[in-house]
Amino acid sequence: MPMTNHVRKIVRRPETHPSSLRDSTLAGRMPEELLSEQIRRLALFNAVGAALWSYGLVLDTFVLGLVKPGAPRNVVAMTLEVVAIVFTTAMYAYVRYAPHSAETKQTVGLVSMILNAAGVAVLNTWATTPVYGATPSVSWIAVLILVFSMISPTTPRRMLAASLVAASMDPLGVWLAYLLLGVPAPSAVMVLLHFLPNYICAILAIVPAQILNRLGRRLREAQDLGSYRLVELLGQGGMGEVWRAQHRLLARNAAVKLVRPELLGAGDETDANVVLRRFEREAQATAALSSPHTIRVFDYGITDDGTFYYVMELLSGRDLESLVRDFGPVSADRVIFLLRQVCHSLADAHARGLVHRDIKPANIYACRMGLEYDFIKVLDFGLVKVHDRSSTQTLMTLDVHTTGTPAYMAPEIILGESDVDRRADVYALGCVAYFLLTGQLVFEADTPMKMMMQHVQARPVPPSQRTELPVPPELDAIVLACLEKDPNRRPQNAEELLAIAWGCTSCEGWSQKRAKAWWETYLPEMTGPLTLEDVGPPRREEVHVS
Repeated sequence: MPMTNHVRKIVRRPETHPSSLRDSTLAGRMPEELLSEQIRRLALFNAVGAALWSYGLVLDTFVLGLVKPGAPRNVVAMTLEVVAIVFTTAMYAYVRYAPHSAETKQTVGLVSMILNAAGVAVLNTWATTPVYGATPSVSWIAVLILVFSMISPTTPRRMLAASLVAASMDPLGVWLAYLLLGVPAPSAVMVLLHFLPNYICAILAIVPAQILNRLGRRLREAQDLGSYRLVELLGQGGMGEVWRAQHRLLARNAAVKLVRPELLGAGDETDANVVLRRFEREAQATAALSSPHTIRVFDYGITDDGTFYYVMELLSGRDLESLVRDFGPVSADRVIFLLRQVCHSLADAHARGLVHRDIKPANIYACRMGLEYDFIKVLDFGLVKVHDRSSTQTLMTLDVHTTGTPAYMAPEIILGESDVDRRADVYALGCVAYFLLTGQLVFEADTPMKMMMQHVQARPVPPSQRTELPVPPELDAIVLACLEKDPNRRPQNAEELLAIAWGCTSCEGWSQKRAKAWWETYLPEMTGPLTLEDVGPPRREEVHVS
C-alpha cells in the first residue's frame, strides 16, 4: 500500500457505502463497553429491588405484629411481596447469567421496571386504603423511575415510553380497584393531580438516557479511525493499546496500535512531538520492508486528540516468549527453522540500512499463516535506527526510556558506543536462540544493571550444557558466535547469519508436517478450517503489546 510522507490528520467522517449500512442501522445502539456496564448495573438494580421487597415482607410479617399486637396481617401485601422477591431474584439471575444479548437484557430490564411499578401500585391502591387530596403525593413509583433511569438508562425514546407506562400504574390501579373491588375513587383529574410527581419523574428520566446516548455516540466516533472501526480491545501495555479492528470496505480484520504520548511519560509538547515522530518512523520503517516475515503495516495517522495509531495485520499465534514459557524449551531443529525466518526479516532490514535494536522473543511471533505453521513474523521496529555513517539521522527517543531490553542487549549498546550497527541485532538473535534452546536467559541476575554487566564481561555457558534436550555442536557454535563480545567476531549482519543457519545440516528435522502436528496437539484452537476472515482473532493472552 502506498504511504504518504507525512502523518495524516483523521478529521473526516467515513463515507457511506454498502459494507457500512449495518453500522448506520445501529446508529442508536450503544457501544459494547457501555452496554456491558449497563447490564451490570441492571443486575444491581434487581438485587436492590429484591432486598427492598424482602424488607417490606419482614415489616409486614414480624415488625407490624410487635408494634400493633393482634393487628390482622395484610395477606394481599405479604403475597405480593413474596411474588416480587421471587421475580426480582429471578431477574437478577437472568441478567447476570443468561447467554442472551445485552440488547435483549436491556429490553427485559424495562419490562422489569414496569412490573415492579405495577407491584407498588397494587400496594398503594389494593393492599392499603389510599387517601386522595388536592396536594400531589410522591409514590414509590416516582422513586423507582428515577433510580432506574440513573442506574440502567436506555435510549431516551424507550426510557420515556417505559417511564410513562410505569407512572400510569398508580392511576390504573385506582381505576381497577374501583371497577373490581368497589373501592371509592376520586375524579380522574384528582387522581392525575395526586400522582403528578410520577409523570414529572417520567419526563426527567430521559435526561440520564440522553447523557449516556451522547457518550455512546462520542465513543463510537472515537472508535472510527479512517476506514477502520475498532471492534475489541486485545491488550494494553506501557506504550498504548492494541485493538482488533475491521476495514469498512474490505471486511478485513486488522490490529490497530494506539499510542498516546502521555503513556510514554511525555511531559510537555516537545516530548510529545518526539514520541509521535518516533512512532511515525516505526510505521514508515516497517511499511518499507518487504520480507514476508516482517509484520505488514497497512496505514497510520494521528487522531484529533493527538493519539498516534497504525494499522497492522492481525496475527494468530504465539510470541516466542510465551511459547517457551508455556511449552518449555524448543528442539534444536525447530530453533533453526524459526531462526532462519527471523534472519530473513532482519536481512531485509539490514540491507536497507535499518537496525531493529530490540530483538527479543516477545517481538517474534510464530503464527499460522494460511496453510503454513510456525510462520515467523518480526514485530515492533519501534527502536529502529538508520545505520549510515554519512547520515546525521539518529534514534528518536526520550532519555528516560531504555533503547532495548537488558537480557538481549549487545555489549556495545550497554557501553553507550556511538557506532551501534547490524551486529547488535545478531547478538540479540544469539540471545533469542539461547532462550529457545534452554528456556533460560544467557545471563541471570538480580538487577538489570548486573545482567548488563555480565553481557559486557562474562563468558556465556554453551546452551548444550544448560538443557536436557540435545543441541548439536554445530548449533552451539552458531549461538556462541553470535554472543561474541567483540562485534567484529560475530556474523556481520542477518544475511550472513542466515547463510550460516542454512548451512547447519545437523538440524534439518523440522518440517511443515511436524509443525502442523505440534500445533494440532498444543494449539488445536488455531488449526481449524480457514474462513474468509483468515484464522480469526487471537486470544487476549496471545496479543503482544509493547
